[in-house]
Amino acid sequence: MLLSSVACAVSGSALSVSVLKYEPVPAEIGKYVDVWVKVENSGPGKSEDISIKMVPEYPLSLDSEANALEIIGILGPKSAAVHKYRLFVDENAKQGVAYFDVQLQKEKDGAWVEETFEITIGSATFNSKGNVQIEGAPVKEPEVFIPGDSGTITFTLKNSATAYSVNINGEDFDTNARIQSATLQGTDGITVATDPYYGNGILGPGESMALTYNIIVDNNMSDGTYYLDFSTIGSSHSYNNNWRIPIKVDSSSLHIVPSKPLKLENGKGTLEFDVANIHPNSLSSVSVRLEADGLSFSPSEYFVGSMDPDELFTIQIYGETSSLDKTSPRELKITAIYRNGLNEHEEVIGVKELKLESIKGSNTSGSLVLLLLVAILAGAGYMIHKRRKQK
Repeated sequence: MLLSSVACAVSGSALSVSVLKYEPVPAEIGKYVDVWVKVENSGPGKSEDISIKMVPEYPLSLDSEANALEIIGILGPKSAAVHKYRLFVDENAKQGVAYFDVQLQKEKDGAWVEETFEITIGSATFNSKGNVQIEGAPVKEPEVFIPGDSGTITFTLKNSATAYSVNINGEDFDTNARIQSATLQGTDGITVATDPYYGNGILGPGESMALTYNIIVDNNMSDGTYYLDFSTIGSSHSYNNNWRIPIKVDSSSLHIVPSKPLKLENGKGTLEFDVANIHPNSLSSVSVRLEADGLSFSPSEYFVGSMDPDELFTIQIYGETSSLDKTSPRELKITAIYRNGLNEHEEVIGVKELKLESIKGSNTSGSLVLLLLVAILAGAGYMIHKRRKQK
């Protein structure tokens, strides 16, 4: 279990120090915990006179101060050394996270580089045989994150036992389950803003509880699937669990395209657009706003509402120019406003050319006079024809 590392370079070497593991997990109050520290040279050069020093913080302490300094010596290229420290957890310690520093000296009489590591402190182990599992899939809100979004992940933890006791080798044990701690660990670009859960609560057979964690996705996060580590410490070390939780990041949102030519005749007209949700999950409070110099639009912001994935909606917006120039094309900025979960987004979907055309009016009065003359002549012809028949 690689918790963290710090690196430095000298003479072509690339040194790093990390904590491989510690046992038991969690470290028990009033008892010793073994910690394995690894020093690695991943560079092509050789390092000499390497030393490491353990500097624990309360409630941790070394079994002996004389064991704090360990001289590694020479470390060749692409090689590593591992040293085990023994720490004691104070009897008055509380459940939670404890910290210790590991200092690295890359050369004799050189500067020390320090890195902080953490371990989990739990209570004593229990004989209960209930085991905690995740029930169903974790609930993510939103289901798919857009870079810059914040949201939540909720886990339902359930005691998978179905009976109140179990007999093992002739001895009866209860099947209660304990969650001594539950931790969600972030990754590069995704921050978990909720502290680990620590509790002594007991879940009976078939009982469950929900734990919610807040997460934040960086603005510059690339599209893809990322994994967070969710771990629980149960009744005893054999009932600890670790899960890999996928988080999807997708920057796609709305696609807005004109469904009719973008033009206004004689400075006014109706523009029509198709609005499509191309994001993998539903978006809410969707609206569209148009902007162009010298033009006003109605409605000023067209409210669409909620849109399911791949849903298409057609909107019409009336536009009219207030300027005397009714022929020059204009830049039309199309802006979408929407929510992904509780995250509000506003983005310019595109800038397109809006044409303004002048249409000459037809000679309506002349046409009406011509129609009237035709009607009069037709009526006169009919009357003459009727009189001739009467004679």
